Amino acid sequence: MRDTLTRLEQTIAQRADAAPESSYVASLYAKGRGKIAQKVGEEATETIIAALSGDAANVTAEAADLVFHLLILLRDVGVTLDDVLAELDRREGVSGLVEKASRT
Repeated sequence: MRDTLTRLEQTIAQRADAAPESSYVASLYAKGRGKIAQKVGEEATETIIAALSGDAANVTAEAADLVFHLLILLRDVGVTLDDVLAELDRREGVSGLVEKASRT
């Protein structure tokens, strides 16, 4: 799984500076962070709707779209997949309730 996400992160980086008319990724970057964040929200909503419908194949497709757009947003913010994985590693073995309480 990590290899797939790493390859996707690299592909996004390669396409980010392409001409917007030649790359969907570049077209999102050209529209700015607000549009990228909007796409993440749309994909999250579509994933929720798919989950509520109980259609596993649709959930899979929508979750893939969500992860793709999230990686685009992370790059725009300057956060890498390694940064996210390090944060998940830091949280490993910590109760979700304890971890959430530590944020306040």
